Amino acid sequence: MDPGNITWVSEFIFVGLSQTQALQRFLFLVFLFVYTTTVVGNLLIVITATSESRLHTPMYFLLRNLAILDLSFSSVTAPKMLVDFLSENKTISHQGCMAQIFFFHFLGGAIVFFLSVMAYDRLIAISRPLHYVTIMNTQLCVGLVVTAWVVGFVHSISQLAVMLPLPFCGPNILDNFYCDVPQVLRLACTDTSILEFFMICNSGMLDAIWFFLLLTSYMIILVMLRSHSGEARRKAASTCTTHIIVVSMIFIPSIYLYARPFTPFSMDKAVSISHTVMIPMLNPMIYTLRNQEMQAAVKRIGKCWLVCKKE
Repeated sequence: MDPGNITWVSEFIFVGLSQTQALQRFLFLVFLFVYTTTVVGNLLIVITATSESRLHTPMYFLLRNLAILDLSFSSVTAPKMLVDFLSENKTISHQGCMAQIFFFHFLGGAIVFFLSVMAYDRLIAISRPLHYVTIMNTQLCVGLVVTAWVVGFVHSISQLAVMLPLPFCGPNILDNFYCDVPQVLRLACTDTSILEFFMICNSGMLDAIWFFLLLTSYMIILVMLRSHSGEARRKAASTCTTHIIVVSMIFIPSIYLYARPFTPFSMDKAVSISHTVMIPMLNPMIYTLRNQEMQAAVKRIGKCWLVCKKE
């Protein structure tokens, strides 16, 4: 085919979650509440962990950075989805689509690696409690955080490097509410079977292996807890169980979406919603806000704010 006679795609059209206007307005209100809760919850963690001196510990330093990642990750997809609920034309430019894919996998990859950092933090806290603060010093914590962002960048740029050269000459309808590799790859005007295999290995299989290693790490930590006293063991076991829940919530949808051939299934959108919008909202509640130290710190900040307001 003569390349000069091909009409190249300059924008993509989202199918979205519903075609019914009344349902779209209802979904707008639901996900506006979800996204607002995500923003408020994660910002509350960042502000509290930064301003409260009692929380200037390695664990809360890491939790603060996880909150920043969660907030950023949700903001890649949620604002555009909310705008599209109220718009008749659910379109995104080719450049905007590639940018969304980049930031989605950049932040997603950083979160995946950061969960390993959290597991390492708990391993040191339980196996070497007397040396915990010395080992998890500021320099190491900053280095681990920077490494997480770098790993996310490398993962994402490798995805984008194979997506950008692909020709898109029609159709341009994405059966989703955001741009992601499986849906966009299916629209390319070329054979993408090799690229699909690369993406499955780069995302899905790595997710599955990483998930297994993390679960194994937490099982080892739980076994090590048997040598601890009753109250310390109960508190540490509760923290590790919370971590396992969050790890499972993040990895299971990701493995479902990326560790299989990119053939569409009816559950794809529901899983994508939980992966991109719901989990960043639940993480602050599960990981941090249920923590008694965090709750006490939030109350202290609230009291100080009320006192300052009255004065």
